This record gives sequence, C-alpha cells and structure tokens, in this order.
Amino acid sequence: MTDKIDKVPAGASPVPAGTPPEAIKAIPVRHYGRWVAGVLVVALLALLVFAFSQGDVRWATVPEKLFDPSILTGLWHTILISVASMALGLVLGIIFAIMRLSKNPVTNSVAWLYIWIFRGTPVYVQLLIWFNLALIFPIFNIGFYKDEMTDVMTPFLAALLGLGLNEGAYMAEIVRAGIQSVDEGQTEAAHALGMSQGRTMRRVILPQSMRVIIPPSGNEFINMLKTSSLVVAVQYQDLLRSAQDIASTSFAVMEMFFVASVWYLALTSVFSVGQYYLERHYAKGALRSLPPTPWQKVKANLSRFSNREAVAK
Repeated sequence: MTDKIDKVPAGASPVPAGTPPEAIKAIPVRHYGRWVAGVLVVALLALLVFAFSQGDVRWATVPEKLFDPSILTGLWHTILISVASMALGLVLGIIFAIMRLSKNPVTNSVAWLYIWIFRGTPVYVQLLIWFNLALIFPIFNIGFYKDEMTDVMTPFLAALLGLGLNEGAYMAEIVRAGIQSVDEGQTEAAHALGMSQGRTMRRVILPQSMRVIIPPSGNEFINMLKTSSLVVAVQYQDLLRSAQDIASTSFAVMEMFFVASVWYLALTSVFSVGQYYLERHYAKGALRSLPPTPWQKVKANLSRFSNREAVAK
C-alpha cells in the first residue's frame, strides 16, 4: 500500500502526507555598523580617561573629601533649597496658569506680565536683585513688622525667591499646557453635574492634566538641582560653595569641583528614577500597558541576549 501523496507543483518532489515541516534556520542579521560605532565610542572614552589620568590631578582627594562634613552640609542645603524652590514654583505655577486662562483681562494680563518678566531675565540677575534689595529698601516695613532689609533678606530667602519665582514662570506655562490638554467636554460634563468652576478644576481637570504636567515638571526639578549652584552669588552655603571653601584652603580646586560633580550626578540620578515611577503612575489611565520598570528592562535585555546566544549556537 502506497503512502498518500499531496498534490505538488510540476517538477517538485512529492512529500508524504503528515511529514512535519523542516525547521527554519534563522540567521541573525549582522549589524556591523553598530559594532564599529561601539568600538569608536569606547576608544574615545578610553582616550578621555587616559588624558585625565595623565593630568595633574590628585585623584585620591576625591573619595577622601566626598563625605567631608562640610560637603554633606552643603549637599543637604542644596536639596533643601531645590525642593523648597520647586514647591514654591509649583504653587505659583498653578495659580498663574489659572489666571492666564481666566477670561478676566486684569488677572490674565498680570499673569502674562509675571511670566514675561521672570522668563525673560536670567535667574542669576534675579538672585542678585533680591540679595541687594536693601540698596532700594533699607528698611523692611509692612506695618506690623519693621526691620532692616539686610536682616530680613537672608541668603536662604534670597535664594528661595530668586529660584522659586523664576521657576513659577516656567511651571505656569507647563501647567497651562496640561490644563488645555484636557478635553473641554470634561468641563462641560462637570458643570452639567452641578460642580463649580473651582471644584471642576480640583477634581476633574488637574488630575487628568497630571499626565502631561509630570514629565516636564520632573525635568524642571532636575534642572533646578543644577541651577541651585548659582546661589553662591547670594552667599548661600550650598554644595558648590562648600566645595569652593575647601578648595581655597586645600588648594585642591579641580578635585573639589569633581567632588561636587559626583554629588550632582548622584542627586539627578536618584530623582530621575523617582520621576520615571511618578510618570508611570499617572500613565495608568492613558496606556493599555504600563512601560516596563528599569529592573524589568534589565531582565528583558538579559533574556534577549540569552536567546541570541542560543540561536547562534
């Protein structure tokens, strides 16, 4: 009894029915350009490391001064002024964004003027203006409180006002863009349910706009960490000023700049991870599947690498 033969095209050899298909040999595509680019980048990094290793730098000073009490105090002051300034900027940003969207021409114009002034002048100049305000107003007098301006305008307050008011102008535009990203039908539906304008803003509009507000706000905060180094102009004892003070006595100028850079990198890295998880949290209502966490990305890359090794073998 002969096996059943499937119909095959003319000239082709017949294949018995029920024969499993031949396994496909997948040959991975060779991306030689990626390897060349990777080698070039590694070579450039090696040259950079070699150049710094040959320079007149006392590298042992960097880990030695990394946890110096003065440096740690300056680090704490940097975090404090950055968080406080960002909080002030966020509050001002929400207020002036709502004023900017108001149909009242007075509040709208005041908000536009605030944003125009503080976005249009350098933050370094604003810090100097606040710190030298005693040249214009020697006495601080608001009726129930009177004192010399030099005692009122401390380095911390000058730094807070300089950074916070400047940040408020940028946050106002970010919040305004987030509010305008919410569909107008949401506002109309809330008003149809009898909700007031303020309640609609708090309970409906702002929660939905957070998905748009969070990413640029996180970037602004990370930028604030670095911009806070400008407060040395108002004699605030931040991380950079602490490093400079040590450098002036130890004559390890570049080494202390490297110490400050290491801490700034550490701070921005930590807050970048926090920003990622915050964005992931507010993306729950907008995405079908949440983006993978950093650990999930690492596991996926390791698994992909293992599969490629198995295919290559």
